[in-house]
Amino acid sequence: MIALSELEHDALVEIFNIGVGQAAAAMSGIVNEEVTMSVPSITFLSRSDAAQLLEEAHRRDHLATAGHGGSERICGVSQHYEGAFSTEALLMFPEDKSLEIVRLMVGEAVPLAELSGMEQEAMSEIGNIILNSCVGTLANIFQHELHGSLPVYHVGSSDEILDATGTRADTVVMMLHIDFILEKHQIHGYVAFILDVTALTDLKDQIDRYLQRAMGPH
Repeated sequence: MIALSELEHDALVEIFNIGVGQAAAAMSGIVNEEVTMSVPSITFLSRSDAAQLLEEAHRRDHLATAGHGGSERICGVSQHYEGAFSTEALLMFPEDKSLEIVRLMVGEAVPLAELSGMEQEAMSEIGNIILNSCVGTLANIFQHELHGSLPVYHVGSSDEILDATGTRADTVVMMLHIDFILEKHQIHGYVAFILDVTALTDLKDQIDRYLQRAMGPH
């Protein structure tokens, strides 16, 4: 696996924090509540390790909200991007948290039975906002376009969600842990970028070019 230096890693966290900041501003307008988002960590993992990380995070969330029961399923929205590098981007929440977000979007008056019917459309919209904010920031900073497909909605176990994107064995999953903090809710989500070796090399090259530009001529 190609490793990023500490400087490259810090630059990537900073870039994604700009992206999720823009997504938070857009989300605030949709849910009529102030939303702040941050990316506290980025890790590069194999697909199986990424699935395990999601499961463990999901379990911790359930322990933190003991008594809520809840489902083990994860809700995901994926989009494929081509340009500066090729990647499958995926936004993931525990399914019960995604219903919480949909409830914030549509208001308290909508009955629960109707809420789950709206989940796919609402989550696809949120996925589109968050993924395009992250990827759009990368494209601006790398000065290189990235074109995205339409969002696709998935529900299943963490293994199924990561498999649904057709992840091959030789790919690396770049996992962004995202904290969503709303006035009355705190929701943890993950954004995964699935990269093959070529895409990972391209990403590293783009970060290095950005850092050279940022530091100016020596």
